[in-house]
Amino acid sequence: MIKGNAKVRITILERAYTAVLLLLALFFLGSCESNNSENEELFTVVVWNVQTMFDGEDAGNEYADFRAASGWNNEKYEARLLSMAEAITKMLQLPSQTRTAVPDLIGLLEVENSGVLEDLVRDHLSKHGYTETFFGNLPGAPLGLGVVSRFPLTEVRAHSITVNGETAPRPDLEVHLEPRGKPLIFFICHWKSKVGGDDATEILRRASARVIQRRLKELQEERPDVPIIVMGDLNENHDGFYRRQGNIITSLLPDSPDSAELVDAEVLSAGMSRGYLVLSTEKPPQASYFDPSSPVLYTPWGNEMAEGSYFFRDNWESIDHFLLSAELFNSQGWDYDTSLVLNIPPFTNSSGHPYSYNPRTGRGLSDHLPLILFLRAH
Repeated sequence: MIKGNAKVRITILERAYTAVLLLLALFFLGSCESNNSENEELFTVVVWNVQTMFDGEDAGNEYADFRAASGWNNEKYEARLLSMAEAITKMLQLPSQTRTAVPDLIGLLEVENSGVLEDLVRDHLSKHGYTETFFGNLPGAPLGLGVVSRFPLTEVRAHSITVNGETAPRPDLEVHLEPRGKPLIFFICHWKSKVGGDDATEILRRASARVIQRRLKELQEERPDVPIIVMGDLNENHDGFYRRQGNIITSLLPDSPDSAELVDAEVLSAGMSRGYLVLSTEKPPQASYFDPSSPVLYTPWGNEMAEGSYFFRDNWESIDHFLLSAELFNSQGWDYDTSLVLNIPPFTNSSGHPYSYNPRTGRGLSDHLPLILFLRAH
């Protein structure tokens, strides 16, 4: 039985969710009107750390709460698959539409294996047009990452990262596709966490960034006009350089004189400096203080996106990212429109924070909020 206070709370959450859906509907309508095109096409992308998505079988390397000895089983797994699928189909369920709109491409992090993605698509999402999956992890690792797509993936790669004999816990995935005949390249990433210390773990995040840095330069030569999007949980705040007093080269650096000076100093002392991505809030992104040939990526944090996607020790963190290349701002092919943090129920709890999944009760979704990106065709 639902008591009075619980009923009021549910009603408030439903109204809040409806209000955001209406805002999304207005966004779509406003976007079309502002471009004076009845044929405007949108491509929507989601990235989401789904917090330990294990299947129902014991493989021996699961976290303790997701083993049969702790009560985890196929029934709980199937229930979680269903709740995740329902959340995905609600992401773009606009009141003005007679059918459910769903994201075109979704990057999912903290997934146990490829079978989880296949179960999600086959049993729940195929009716919405999802046909493609790609998964990557390290052999023996408990969790990996992957993508599900409504468009064919024309090329896929998994880049593993090792530095000084230590291997990053997950590869960087690279996927190519051509939705509606217009090419796009995505890097889906989940970099090393800061467990073990910020500075001690920075070497692995920088190693992961170095792989992206190298591929960005290679792709500038191989496919110079194709837009590139780096997305995922990078375990680095967009302003992490300043949060750490600007005295260490982090894997994400602002295009600023003090960060550029620090990189120059490392080059002088060590002979070279690699393993960082330069971020800009300019549209299109371009280097003002770094070498003009350096890849620079646009970050929506601090502009379209505010607060954060992860709540840790009573503070919001912006560790989940969309980072965009300059080709998304040239009015050719696909162009950047906007991006959002999905900070509404069912992704948030009554406090407005991510509604973490509890394997004992089966409630909640994830300790991270999803990010949504909108691209517009030209």
